[in-house]
Amino acid sequence: MKFNFLKKPNTILKNYEGAPSYQLSPEMELYSATVTSLLHDSFYEKAEERLIRLQQLIEKVSPEYCAKLAVYARRSMNLRSVPIVLSVELAKKADAGAWVGKAIEQIVLRPDEITETLAYYQQTNKRTGTKRLNRLSKQIQKGLAKAFNRFDEYQFAKYNQNTEVKLRDALFLVHPKPKDLAQQVVFDKITQNTLSTAYTWETELSALGQLHFGSEKAKNKAFRAKWEELILSKKVGYMALLRNLRNMLESNISDECLDMVLSYLSEENAVRTAKQLPFRYWSAYRELSNITDGRVTRVIDALEKAMLLSAQNIKGFDNDTKVVLACDVSGSMQQKLSAKSSLMYYDIGLLLAMLLQNRCKNVVMGMFGDTWKVIQMPSKSILSNVAAFHQREGEVGYSTNAHLVIEDLLKREYQADKVMIFTDTQLWNSQNRDANSIKTAWQNYKRKFPKAKLYLFDLAGYGQSPMRVESGDVYLLAGWSDKIFEVLDALENGQGIVDFIQGIDL
Repeated sequence: MKFNFLKKPNTILKNYEGAPSYQLSPEMELYSATVTSLLHDSFYEKAEERLIRLQQLIEKVSPEYCAKLAVYARRSMNLRSVPIVLSVELAKKADAGAWVGKAIEQIVLRPDEITETLAYYQQTNKRTGTKRLNRLSKQIQKGLAKAFNRFDEYQFAKYNQNTEVKLRDALFLVHPKPKDLAQQVVFDKITQNTLSTAYTWETELSALGQLHFGSEKAKNKAFRAKWEELILSKKVGYMALLRNLRNMLESNISDECLDMVLSYLSEENAVRTAKQLPFRYWSAYRELSNITDGRVTRVIDALEKAMLLSAQNIKGFDNDTKVVLACDVSGSMQQKLSAKSSLMYYDIGLLLAMLLQNRCKNVVMGMFGDTWKVIQMPSKSILSNVAAFHQREGEVGYSTNAHLVIEDLLKREYQADKVMIFTDTQLWNSQNRDANSIKTAWQNYKRKFPKAKLYLFDLAGYGQSPMRVESGDVYLLAGWSDKIFEVLDALENGQGIVDFIQGIDL
């Protein structure tokens, strides 16, 4: 981890490609910048620049909105770093009051997020020396104290790491009141550094890796036995199983154990409870390439089933709803989310589009760059469809000519109810950079089909839109989770995004 409307209706500026764009309101900009942040460098914006922009935007919005957005980012979008930033920065505002404590209490879902919160607090307040955590915000202290009551000894032990700010430091600073005698015992163990060593699958495999084996065959046999033991014990969590499918196959685990894993990964309640971001399944899918194991097809089938389950609650599409899904494959969309990730913004756009395609009964699917190309795919194969698009992205070039999507629909007189564009919003006309071509194209389309609506799925959060949003027929949504479709449902029912965030109950 590292650390509803336009402010002015006619605030026109230039985007990063020099094309006409509109400034979002502070609330909308903070929303889009938050739910698309890992706080790593992106194509157009450095991590430090994003952090400064977040800090500046927090000053412009109400404390209540900021607190609720932090909770939304953590609990719905499953982000970890940026909710901490929002909550701690909020404490700097004189009028923030109890909203800080309420946000902190809700965003801390793991013990290490207690120490991460304190680490960011000392960093952003430029605290150094032995008393760097003194004068802690009372509301942050209050929120962290309640968070301490959420965890048991195993959870504390699992995340009790030798970091700059330790759990012991946090306990002394926050002074949480134990909820019962058993928790007092746990708190005492934290202060005395006597927490029981947490059993984890990582420690088990790590210990095995330190041993010396007489042959590679003996080593493989030992790892197979260990993986099977871990699987049968049901002590490995959902995300760990998802991330280690390749390792388990390469260890040649038994069919019985593999079936247990796949059954769990594709079980409806497990998928819902695990709350995995869609790209986690895509990463697992890609890891299966070049594995010479005849059971890979079974694994892919389980991953596809899990993706279909995550899509089943998307609302707002019936047999008569005509939808166009257009994916931006420009050069900036080929940027990785972070230096440590192989995942690109392009991947997220494709995954979200394929999830939607699965719920649409009447859909036109395609991608755009220099040109726009319709590519129809079967609706039941989400991950393999993404892979197929990856193989074809060079067919349309690498500009960002989104206007061609709408111009083509108009030329063919195709009456769409919803046109959905998955992009980083840095749209421009490669033939005329000064023209706001998508705006013009949409105005022409609306004259022909006045009931049509345009949805811009912002995957990068740069704070700009090629058109005015939430104006009755143009909407901007942001984020990387399938939970983004809850906002889509709210928009369908006449609720703006800012109102949706404000409606969160703390």
